[in-house]
Amino acid sequence: MREPTEAGPDAAAGRGRAALVEGGVEFDDRDAALLRAVDATGSVAGAASDLGRSRSRALSRIETLEGAYGTLVERRRGGEGGGGSRLAASGRSLLDRYDRLQAVLAATAAVPETVLDGTVTAVDGELAVVDTAVGELSGLHGGDGDGADGGAESGGSGGIAAGDAVQVRIGADAVTVNDAATAVDPDATSARNRLDGRVSRIDPGETVSTVRIAVGAAEGSDDAPDPDTEVVALITAESVDRLDLAPDDPVSIRWKATATRLVALAE
Repeated sequence: MREPTEAGPDAAAGRGRAALVEGGVEFDDRDAALLRAVDATGSVAGAASDLGRSRSRALSRIETLEGAYGTLVERRRGGEGGGGSRLAASGRSLLDRYDRLQAVLAATAAVPETVLDGTVTAVDGELAVVDTAVGELSGLHGGDGDGADGGAESGGSGGIAAGDAVQVRIGADAVTVNDAATAVDPDATSARNRLDGRVSRIDPGETVSTVRIAVGAAEGSDDAPDPDTEVVALITAESVDRLDLAPDDPVSIRWKATATRLVALAE
């Protein structure tokens, strides 16, 4: 049996909802509750009763899940020791994997984001280039925009095209902060998005600090960046000390296009 894959934002119906997908069958919170109830009560009937579901529906769901994930529940027929059900090793393994996915998504949901408005200038497969107040940025879109002519219709299936208004969402955990005085060869990193700015604030944590970087000054301008345009980065306290960061320090920030989500704005 192939290992279940983790559903992305579309398959899992939105950021923060945990779901595993195998053979087109989703394993979600209701399924996890069913397996846990079988483990706790020792029978499918007892699990269904505890959860307020019918036994036949619970059995049908377990059979559907087992068709995709393999044996999850071992059933014992009645006899001297009585009948009942218990979780198979693969059932416990699936629950463990689901719990890990939930923990990751819970942590991800708590990560702050920088959100910028912009207009799509080009689409190339899953990636698009967006013109924003701080310059052109690249990111992933969830639709089927056609980059061949840059003018494919956007609609129905969620595709985007040149000219569309979008939000650029950047997770703070994806942003790396570098000393502005340290030159970084653009060809030495896969991070497409690069901006210069100044530290506007540092919120220290026990092990991780939140650093806010003001960006957006016009190229060649001596003026300070617009303080309202900030990119948020999460970096370790050790890195703050190593870089000797302090408010107003010039820095260079980078992050990958694949760590940047583009969300179409409703017209």
